[in-house]
Order: sequence, then structure tokens, then C-alpha cells
Amino acid sequence: MAVNWKLVIDARNAPVIADFWAAALEYEVEDPGALIERLLAAGHLDADAVTEHGGRRLFRGLAAIRHPDDPFDPVSGIGHGRRLLFQEVPEGKTVKNRLHIDVHGEPGGLDALVARLEGLGATRVREVDKGPAGHWWLMRDPEGNEFCAA
Repeated sequence: MAVNWKLVIDARNAPVIADFWAAALEYEVEDPGALIERLLAAGHLDADAVTEHGGRRLFRGLAAIRHPDDPFDPVSGIGHGRRLLFQEVPEGKTVKNRLHIDVHGEPGGLDALVARLEGLGATRVREVDKGPAGHWWLMRDPEGNEFCAA
């Protein structure tokens, strides 16, 4: 039986980078607002543990995105499938990522994919040519994390 998992990515500004990746992957930003309201009302959460971004209440320092077709808990907003969680950390990124995301476009649609990602705030680093195996772009998200567009 497969196990459930999520990929946790360190960030400087979790809500902003979650917005970028939600748009890049066509995922949905999770909305934990109902859970936050319940926890605040019950006194289980202090108001300083909450922030607002894009009209949603979020846990300070955290933001997540999920695949729109995967199941999720309607109370917490937490996805039960393909999910990325961004958590703010005090230290900045200093070295190359050891793990990265590959974003695949439609066959023959690399130029359109790269242009769309640039429109969302990504930057091109270099084109990688693998001869008969094709080519792709090494890119960076708005926080400098490397990823590939193929």
C-alpha cells in the first residue's frame, strides 16, 4: 500500500511562493480558514499565530497547495494527495537545491510553458540540450529555487 506524503519546501515568504507554485502547477492554494476560526474560538490558537494573505486566514509562516482533483478535508482544507507545503525558515538559500520540481508542458509547447512561468515570476537560467533526448530550461522560482521546464 502506498503511503501519504507531502513535499515541504523552505521559504522566505510562504504565502507568496505558494501562490507562484499554485499558478505554475495549476494547483489550488489550501484554505485553512475554517480550522483557524474553530481553533481561535476555542482558545487553542493565539491571534499572533495567524496571518492573512489574499483574503484568506493562514497559519503564520505556512502555506500549502494541492492538486485540484485530489481529496481534501473540508474543515481543515488540507489535501490528502499531491501536496506541497511551504514553511518559512530564518536562514536564506545558499546552495544549489538537492531536490527540484520538473514542470512539463504539452508536446511542442516548451516556449509557451517557459513564457507562462516567466509571466508568473520565474527566471531562465540556462537551456539544457540533450541532443536527441530533447532540451529543457533550468529556471528559478521567485525565491531562487531551481526547477526545470520541459
